[in-house]
This record gives sequence, C-alpha cells and structure tokens, in this order.
Amino acid sequence: MEMSREDKRREHHHLGRGVHLGWWDHHRRGGLRTLVFIMLRQEPRNGAEIMNQIESASHGHWRPSPGSIYPLLDQLCKEESISKREDGRYEITEKGKKEFKWPYEMYSNQPRSADGAIEELNSYLSYLEDLKRMDPSKINPNIAKLKNVRDRLTTLIGTT
Repeated sequence: MEMSREDKRREHHHLGRGVHLGWWDHHRRGGLRTLVFIMLRQEPRNGAEIMNQIESASHGHWRPSPGSIYPLLDQLCKEESISKREDGRYEITEKGKKEFKWPYEMYSNQPRSADGAIEELNSYLSYLEDLKRMDPSKINPNIAKLKNVRDRLTTLIGTT
C-alpha cells in the first residue's frame, strides 16, 4: 500500500545511514552528484530508484527529473566514477570511491576559498533566520553565542 503524502511528511525520511536531506540544503553546489554518490556507496541503484529515494527523503517536495539524473549518470560513467551493471543499476567504482571519500574524509582540513566560506556562512545564517521565524525558542538560548559571532564579524570587516 502506497503511503499518503501526509504520512510521508510525518515519517522520518532520510537517504540512509544518517544522511538527512537537510544535509543537502547546506551543500547545494554539486549536490545532486553528491547525493548520487551517497546512494551508490550504500547499494547499486538505477536512475528511477535514485529519483524515488530523493523524492522520499524530501518528503515529496523535490524529485529530480530524468533530464538531470540520467545525463549525470552518463557523465559519471564516462568519468569512470561509476559503472552500469547488466541489470541496469549503477555502482560506484574504485575510482569513484577515491573521488568521493564519504563520510569520514569528506570534511577534510583542506583550505577553502574565502568566497566558499562566506557562501557557507550565508547558508547557515538563512537556516538560523528560518529557525527564528518558525520557533524563536530554539534561537533564544544561543543569543550570547550569536552576539560573539557578530562581534567577531564586526572586527573582521572593520567599521565602515
């Protein structure tokens, strides 16, 4: 029996092994590619299964189109990061495993650009703004920490 849209919203959907779609919200650049790697690291899947899993993880809010999934899968095959099995499912290759070292090496200490760090900071600020609108009680206990961040940013940019 297929779940209703409301049941899907209530159920705690995730991509598996603790990777929640919220993670995707903070890593949009290359996000679809990353989601495909995450799913294929878990088990071989075909394009439709990948699309279904993303739709489920987003509680029905997003389903990537075949026009975005299949060209990506073709590109990853050309790059030899994944391969297509006889049953039509894709699996990650050794080259792909080296390219996408998730979850342990994903957050390495490699230097980032200032632009990338600022983009990520903006994403987190957007999240905190949404959280404050939805439930201020989640922000209020952290006011002192937020003021510390504000003060550090003010020092960083100086006064204008």
